[in-house]
Amino acid sequence: MRTLFSLIILVLLLTSCKYIQQDRSNEKETAQDHLIMSTLWFQQSAEARALFYQAFNIASLMLDKHLEELPENSRPAIVIDIDETILDNSPFQAEVILRGEPYSQSFWEEWTILAKAEPLPGAFEFLKKAQSLGVAVFYVTNRKETEREGTLKNLEEQGFPFAQNNYLIMRTQESSKENRRQKIAENYSILLLIGDNLNDFADAFENRDEDLGFSAVEEFRNEFGSRFIVLPNPMYGEWERPFYKNLDSPDEIEKYRTRKERLKSF
Repeated sequence: MRTLFSLIILVLLLTSCKYIQQDRSNEKETAQDHLIMSTLWFQQSAEARALFYQAFNIASLMLDKHLEELPENSRPAIVIDIDETILDNSPFQAEVILRGEPYSQSFWEEWTILAKAEPLPGAFEFLKKAQSLGVAVFYVTNRKETEREGTLKNLEEQGFPFAQNNYLIMRTQESSKENRRQKIAENYSILLLIGDNLNDFADAFENRDEDLGFSAVEEFRNEFGSRFIVLPNPMYGEWERPFYKNLDSPDEIEKYRTRKERLKSF
């Protein structure tokens, strides 16, 4: 009897361990599944397409307005981001999900070297209009110098204007774009700044630790839709960083749990 009881306990323990292992394994396998709905929305919702058209329609109207107000002898320019602003990298996000692997620079460059990103709705038409009006277009991106060749190839093959080295401003030592914007402003009047990340507009948005950047948004509220044109990107961005700041070298499971903890429910 005692032997039978011991066997039953052993079977239960082994079964329990098996389920625990399966549960942890499943967590690891689905560590990137939080990206599924945002990536599907970006790729397959009519709302996403409409928002891009809306943003570039507003940008077109504001470009006309700012050109009318431009002092004589000024050199007008637009500063615009690349990723999720004019080029669609959602196939890379889909690959992240399907492989179950987190972002890494080497993984990212597997994608950018292909130079296959498609234009986002309204981007090409807007930038061609800017070119026709004599407005310079500077692509200020946080892609690295190692990605210059693939990026230029992608822009050229999609027919974007100003797809030249001197108009493609890559990331160097710092992720902040402020110094690069200031350098352009030495010789040009920047009429519009366009991007999917608030860091694309001003250095005031770079520290979001206190209130996630909400106070900076209030400070610049009159610039949105006037000089700042924001594109939708629910897949990734600087808005995520404060969530993980207090974690020491977080793995994907810790990130998953932290995201759930940040949710506000009723």
